[in-house]
Amino acid sequence: MAELESKKQKLIIDTDPGIDDAMAIFVALQSPKVEVIGLTTIYGNVYTTLATRNALHLLEVAGRTDIPVAEGSHVTITKGTKLRIADFVHGTDGLGNQNFPSPNGKPIEKSAATFLVEEAKKYPGEITVVALGPLTNIALAIQLHPEFTKNIGKIIVLGGAFAVNGNVNPAAEANIFSDPDSADIVFTSGADVLAVGINVTHQVIFTDADREKLAASTCHLAQYLCKILDVYYNYHYDAYNIKGVYLHDPAVMLAAIDPSLFTWTEGVVRVQTSGITRGLTILYNKQKRFGEVTEWTDKPTVKVAVTVDGTKVAKLIMDRLTSS
Repeated sequence: MAELESKKQKLIIDTDPGIDDAMAIFVALQSPKVEVIGLTTIYGNVYTTLATRNALHLLEVAGRTDIPVAEGSHVTITKGTKLRIADFVHGTDGLGNQNFPSPNGKPIEKSAATFLVEEAKKYPGEITVVALGPLTNIALAIQLHPEFTKNIGKIIVLGGAFAVNGNVNPAAEANIFSDPDSADIVFTSGADVLAVGINVTHQVIFTDADREKLAASTCHLAQYLCKILDVYYNYHYDAYNIKGVYLHDPAVMLAAIDPSLFTWTEGVVRVQTSGITRGLTILYNKQKRFGEVTEWTDKPTVKVAVTVDGTKVAKLIMDRLTSS
């Protein structure tokens, strides 16, 4: 048994729960080849304090209060940017306006950045960080300990729009827009980074039929999700005129568990940190050799998702969420 446990993929989920964060966390906890060794929290869908409360609550719902939660940053890395909180997408409580009772658990004393650094040092090369919110905690970990980029296994980022319109404005996707300076630090850090943008996650859709399947499941996690989905559904209908929801966070969790479900390209990614296109992600695909020195010159490359088998990924997510 100990040998089987040691072969599991170790994950730390950096999260701002969030309805689709809840789905992603449950997918990870229901995946037999994954060991979630911690949650770190960040602002985004809600403020950081509420993100921590929601993370503790979701672990209680899942019966996994053994997993530590480390609270992350309450401000952007420059401390100068007003936070954009997407409570209009997920509800003022982040979980569909259900106003669940306060969890019994408490976060650990360590900050998210310290927890990330120490766990990566403890298990060099073995940990995948799944970053579902703004990248402040990851950037702080890089600044705190430069060896973090070598000790961490992979960083899977939900972020960017890569040649499609953003979801905050035409230029930017929400996670990158919320702290573009941190995103640029992470993308140019030299760590093994895989970025999954909304150009790909918009291909993974949770349909009305999926919702009916969820409602028919006897899995208590599925029944819990049914309670919180209305707000998220209504937002998607109003914003995109679709009857369904995009599975951003769960799709990225599947990318962490099985990257072969996606196709990838590789290049240097830089982030616009100010102005009308703040949060814009630009991938240099290296198809042209520029004569001039640019802001992309000699920077480390990352992998960026290009396509996904959306039907297969959606089915795998549903299988995880409906299995008792």
